Amino acid sequence: MALALETMIAPVTGAPARPFAEEADPKLNVSVVFTSADATLAALKEAGDLARSLGGHITLIVPQIVPYPLPLTSPPVLADFNERRLRVIASGCRVETRVCIYLCRDPLETLRSVLKPHSVVVVGSRKRWWPTAEKRLAAKLRSAGHEVIVTERE
Repeated sequence: MALALETMIAPVTGAPARPFAEEADPKLNVSVVFTSADATLAALKEAGDLARSLGGHITLIVPQIVPYPLPLTSPPVLADFNERRLRVIASGCRVETRVCIYLCRDPLETLRSVLKPHSVVVVGSRKRWWPTAEKRLAAKLRSAGHEVIVTERE
């Protein structure tokens, strides 16, 4: 079992402020996994188009790895810095967006425990002819039963 701590940032779009309860919300949730800033921007654009056309919302999932010598509660990158950076990244979406930062040891295990079964997931990647880490992550999420879209950026 992977250890993880969750930090949530309030919705960051211009959408009306209302409680963001996934359990009671029948709208489609499109999950975007943070890989790198550029790749995630492309993935958010793709997810925004998808969520807008289907009347859904976006959840940006950020698994932040904390190395084993450090306690799980004190990541190597300050949480305030990460929250500000992710708020700027997510503010470009015109769809209701929630950012969830998970301090974890194993990002794949964290994603498996956080994502609901058969989730729609968008993963950003660089365009390469060889399998990148992001494409391998997408393949593992597909094998876990999720619907995964990979957006490639030059």
